[in-house]
Amino acid sequence: MSDRDPTEGLRAEWLALQAHHEQYELAALGIKLFAVGLCALALGSAFLWVLILLLWVQEAILKTFQGRLADRLLRIEQGLREAATVPVLAMQLHSEWMAQRPRGLALLKEYAANACRPTVVLPYPVLLLLSAWLA
Repeated sequence: MSDRDPTEGLRAEWLALQAHHEQYELAALGIKLFAVGLCALALGSAFLWVLILLLWVQEAILKTFQGRLADRLLRIEQGLREAATVPVLAMQLHSEWMAQRPRGLALLKEYAANACRPTVVLPYPVLLLLSAWLA
């Protein structure tokens, strides 16, 4: 019988995917910063709002990729729990998050509340208003 931990591969994959999951968050922030810089450079451009919308869509695409990694992380966490002979406390971040996630209207209410947070709402609506005003 081997002394090798049967969950070793899952743990390694979880660590790699978690790092990538966080890199998408940094990339999304980079897109926001680029949008602000672009706005500063292109003040008065009639098509600035199109560029801002394209950056917003690009961030949404990155968040979609990030969500796919989160789905895989959840499956890995489930595999780790199922393979464990004792309760697993580590590497359960996404599973616990999903267990606490509201459903239906409560989820929509949570999304709306988070959409109003400055770190989410800014800079896109401000940049869109500025571009409309300058056009």
